[in-house]
Amino acid sequence: MIGLFCFALAVLASPFRSKLRLEAENAVLRHQLIVLRRRPRGRVRLTNHDRWFFIQLYRWFPAILQVLTIIRPETLVRWHRAGFRCYWRWKSRPRGGRPQIETELRVLIRRMSVENPLWGAPRIHGELLKLGFQVAESSVARYMVKGRGRPSHGWRIFLHNHAPDIAAMDLFVVPTIGFKLLYAFVIVRLDRRDLVWINVTAHPTAEWVARQLTEAFPWNEAPRYMIRDRDCIYGAVVTRRLCHGYPGQAHCTCLTLAEWLCRTADRIDPA
Repeated sequence: MIGLFCFALAVLASPFRSKLRLEAENAVLRHQLIVLRRRPRGRVRLTNHDRWFFIQLYRWFPAILQVLTIIRPETLVRWHRAGFRCYWRWKSRPRGGRPQIETELRVLIRRMSVENPLWGAPRIHGELLKLGFQVAESSVARYMVKGRGRPSHGWRIFLHNHAPDIAAMDLFVVPTIGFKLLYAFVIVRLDRRDLVWINVTAHPTAEWVARQLTEAFPWNEAPRYMIRDRDCIYGAVVTRRLCHGYPGQAHCTCLTLAEWLCRTADRIDPA
């Protein structure tokens, strides 16, 4: 009775379906009969041609999932995704990469780097282009003879050696309960993580920051190095105060300890 009812509904809905869709569903039904007749007993065995047939019709007419009986619709969708992955894996296969550089060119790069120790990869690359060699700058840097001189001190060694003479400053925003913004200015020492100065304002300017530096280090307590970021609030007034207001003091640009302190304050402050 249920089957007869479903057949009646299908007959009533058939005039509203497109002709191509009906032909696709009929083709799927006929092919399923062919597969069942090919193996009347036991488990149904599908070949790759059968899978390709169902997947191709599914790509054109996804509605054929309603007439599949010998396989589950989820199985057909899984076959389609697996074929998609295999296709793009084949499209993105490695195809040999860059051609290998000739031995004479590699020898020339090493010779130029040895005879001109002050030349870097961009300079040698430019000279090779003038000579007519088409080579990438990364390949020149790869085949250059690396210098064996004493390595220079890096940023970490500089901070370790001059930690007592370094301070860091930064600004961070504090939202108030009235939806206004306050700007907090902090100065911290690097060696013992001491908070030297903190002040808050609603309208920060370069003159205000320079005045905070004067109040934070009123006498001969100014550090030799002041670390800051590239905020535009540090204008010419702050630069002159750092360079001339305190003899021997300089400023650098990097991610600062003060920024770490500001992020910590943002996490702690419930406002």
